Amino acid sequence: MLAPLQTGAARFSSYLLSRARKVLGSQLFSPCGVPEFCSLSTRKLAAHGFGASMAAMVSFPPQRYHYFLVLDFEATCDKPQIHPQEIIEFPILKLNGRTMEIESTFHMYVQPVVHPQLTPFCTELTGIIQAMVDGQPSLQQVLERVDEWMAKEGLLDPNVKSIFVTCGDWDLKVMLPGQCQYLGLPVADYFKQWINLKKMTARTLPTS
Repeated sequence: MLAPLQTGAARFSSYLLSRARKVLGSQLFSPCGVPEFCSLSTRKLAAHGFGASMAAMVSFPPQRYHYFLVLDFEATCDKPQIHPQEIIEFPILKLNGRTMEIESTFHMYVQPVVHPQLTPFCTELTGIIQAMVDGQPSLQQVLERVDEWMAKEGLLDPNVKSIFVTCGDWDLKVMLPGQCQYLGLPVADYFKQWINLKKMTARTLPTS
């Protein structure tokens, strides 16, 4: 998670986007086709109001993926940690793999059900207040909306290659499958592979 910038869909991090562009634009992908990388916290995907009109200012080498889907969840939390954690913000930013231009965004808040009341710690950490999640769709409903958005954006076309990008494995290895298991919900196949920008960045650091 990154420190909150703004409220709503515009809170996504420009730092994350610039880092994703830099790493994705300079790295070669594993020939096996299964990401070995990690994810970079996609938490504030479309920060400071920049949107689909913001194009990359540099040339990027050809990519094996047509689109990168930058993602970062916010979840219920406290000290000590509460269990189970529940996703309360579900943002996705669709980046063109060739131009690194933002082409579309998905953003929804999610109503927590096990711990419906956000803790002061959670609000301080995420910038999300109670009014943002009260009356919002359940995770099941949000996942249905994600699938509709993926279809509308052409991302379910078998000829279109896309992959999620996150910051660390927590979002798609721990948080989403864990909550889906708790609720008895299936996890779509497109959530089962992702690029871990942290590991990609670590692999590029010079060794002494």
